[in-house]
Amino acid sequence: MSTFVLVHGAWHGGWCWKRVRGALQAHGHQVFTPTLTGVADRSHLLSREVNLETHITDVVNLILWEERSDVVLCGHSYGGAVISGVADRIADRIGALVYLDAFVLQNGQSLYDTLPAAQKDMQVEGVKQTGDGWKVPPIPAEVFNVNAKDRDWVNRQCTVQPLATFQQPLRLTGAIDRIKNVTFILASGWGPTPFRPFYEQAKAKGWKTLSIECGHDVMLDEPEALTESLMAAH
Repeated sequence: MSTFVLVHGAWHGGWCWKRVRGALQAHGHQVFTPTLTGVADRSHLLSREVNLETHITDVVNLILWEERSDVVLCGHSYGGAVISGVADRIADRIGALVYLDAFVLQNGQSLYDTLPAAQKDMQVEGVKQTGDGWKVPPIPAEVFNVNAKDRDWVNRQCTVQPLATFQQPLRLTGAIDRIKNVTFILASGWGPTPFRPFYEQAKAKGWKTLSIECGHDVMLDEPEALTESLMAAH
């Protein structure tokens, strides 16, 4: 039995993992799908002070208080920045890392440092127009090529996210480098994707890499394939 901690991306919440969570539990695994502070079922905690470090602490504390070790830690999209911070803080608790169509930041980088300028400018403009200067509106599910059946549901479920989560630089000590079992999964069925460069970097580093032909929300489009890939990652 393995322990999986699955970290959602921006604007989402633990809800997006329900299919994969159920499938992994059916195989006898322990699965945690925390919702990060300020979004979804924790949207009542939304404030402009919530940042990347807040979300890293959310997941670190879950693992510590649940007394888990040898964790398979998976981060989707923005969640890649979160799991890098988590793995650096508590490297001794992490057995494997899985970046799922995700940002892989270096020490001192923010997510916005790696996002293509046109996409970043569009988000910042949305913050100015409808987000009171600090709330980033969700990207529509159609842009991510979420399967047609789930699009309306995803758009209803997604909530605004604090700008600081994208602007705060990630701080790494280098402890994350002790974790040798790392996988990068590319969702190849949508574009323009900002994640292909991270996929190529992963291959160059010798990480395990694979591609799944679907939209960005792999856990909704291809839950069975993702479940198998997560179990193989450990």
